[in-house]
Amino acid sequence: MSDLVLVTGGTGYIGGWCIAELLRRGYDVRTTVRSAARERSVLDALSGEADPAGRLGFAVADLTADAGWEEAVAGVDHVLHVASPLGVSAGDNPDAMIRTAHDGTLRVLRAATAAGVKRIVMTSAANAASPSSYAEEGVTDETLWTDPDDPTLIPYRRSKTLAERAAWDFMAQRGGGTELTTVLPGAVFGPVLTSSTVGSVGIVARMLSGKMPGVPRIGLEVVDVRDLVDVHLRALESPAAAGQRFLATGEFLWMRDMARILRDGLGDAGRHVSTRQIPDTVVRLVARFRDPSLREITPALGRRNRHSTEKARTVLGWQPRPARQTVLDCGESLVAHGAVERR
Repeated sequence: MSDLVLVTGGTGYIGGWCIAELLRRGYDVRTTVRSAARERSVLDALSGEADPAGRLGFAVADLTADAGWEEAVAGVDHVLHVASPLGVSAGDNPDAMIRTAHDGTLRVLRAATAAGVKRIVMTSAANAASPSSYAEEGVTDETLWTDPDDPTLIPYRRSKTLAERAAWDFMAQRGGGTELTTVLPGAVFGPVLTSSTVGSVGIVARMLSGKMPGVPRIGLEVVDVRDLVDVHLRALESPAAAGQRFLATGEFLWMRDMARILRDGLGDAGRHVSTRQIPDTVVRLVARFRDPSLREITPALGRRNRHSTEKARTVLGWQPRPARQTVLDCGESLVAHGAVERR
């Protein structure tokens, strides 16, 4: 009998790919959805990648409520906790994002440990292991923790840091025989399963649509969603991964590099991509006077900090693919799924 793995957030970008790969590797899978009406969208998304063949089940559970989590973990061997609020902006209520990530993580861990789950692999973020200012030179690793009390942190960075901190604190106090591993990805790109769930790759769709007149001077450590899933499953299966953090960032690209890859590599599909560099001063002025949502990206302008993935490579044997391939596969997939709206 195959092990049963619970994947939180089955309708999400990363969650969907986790389900597909687990099924391909012979696992039985259960995934959480916020309502039973969303089960169909998960099955439709998987149709081109994996055949559930009676090995995929559903549980209705939401990170914001206690109901459903006991049933979700019943009989489960392992948990991939990948569900979390996504985005750089929390609007007028930044505490809501932080509370959902923090409290939701504890709900999952309480239920999983009470059920005797063997191991939980939780998706954190590389920006939970970063200096507060991205402008600092150097390469950091898993031993660094972002300071959640820094007032300059955007809500998303604070939410990921506080949620991971809470997870480790909980496991130290009440984890029992359950093991915890955390994975800290960079900027996640790659192919999509469906046009309705594009996650972090929406920026590529905007580039391809021609809706971006230029690109800010922001650098991203691009990791392919398929490689991110692979490192999650390596962390699930490796005895050496218990109790460890693993950075899962990829090759560093400036957004202008990404734009050039799309424009030069996708032929006609890339003709609308602008490779114009928007000066930092212009981004800051627009953020201040016209588009307040941009204020949260201004600290990352000209970022210099990098992360080391030596630990994941050495301990887990992880080998991510080149960023150029990821960006091109992402663009081609968005076009194929009709997720690019032309201007």
